[in-house]
Formats: sequence, structure tokens, C-alpha cells
Amino acid sequence: MGRKIIITEYLEMDIDECQWHCSRCGRQLIDAQTNYKKGCLVNSRDPREIHNPVFEAEYNFAPDPDWVRIIEFYCPECGTQIETEYLPLGHPITHDIEIDVDSLRARLDSGELAIVDKRLEVIA
Repeated sequence: MGRKIIITEYLEMDIDECQWHCSRCGRQLIDAQTNYKKGCLVNSRDPREIHNPVFEAEYNFAPDPDWVRIIEFYCPECGTQIETEYLPLGHPITHDIEIDVDSLRARLDSGELAIVDKRLEVIA
């Protein structure tokens, strides 16, 4: 097991192994050079399952299922929901986190940064 840092509430990255991990159960998701969402289970939901109309009318302040889907990303091991996106139909999954692992590893090895309680701290 290598050095891990917290990226989001339920997502960690192992700097040495260059892998995404679920922070709840520790399961390895996918290579850290790849979009972590590709290592998750994916559920596409109709927004009407979550957002009830404020009132019954043609325009009711609820997301239109013909225009948007709710995409949920889960850890395949423990089922923790790692991320949620609201995307127009047909829109590709967003790649929202991209970390220069080689640069980060070099800065850690040089002593410029340190990992304390899975969080990065600037040393110099």
C-alpha cells in the first residue's frame, strides 16, 4: 500500500501505485491517469425520481427528463455513492479531476510537500 491522499469525500488516490480508491472500503477503482468514473458502477436516473414538480403545469421548475438525466457513480465493492452529475441526454461523462501524478510524486519526494492524515501539506 502506497501513500494515499484524499481527493473528495469518497475518493482517494494512491500516489505510489497511481490508482484511484474508494475512501470508504479502500477498493481500487482504476488507474489514476484515467477518469475515476470509468472504474465505478453507473446508474442513470430519471430526474422525476428525485425532483417533484413544485406545481402541476407545463413549466413546473422540475428537471425535464427529455433534456437531462441524473448520473450516479458508485463504488463496485461497497456501494458508496462517489459522485453525481446532471447531464443533458447524450452528453459524455465529464472528466472533472485530472492530477499530474508524476509532478506530485516528485514534489513529495523532494520534501516540498508532505502527506499528513491523507492530506497534502506544504513544507517549504
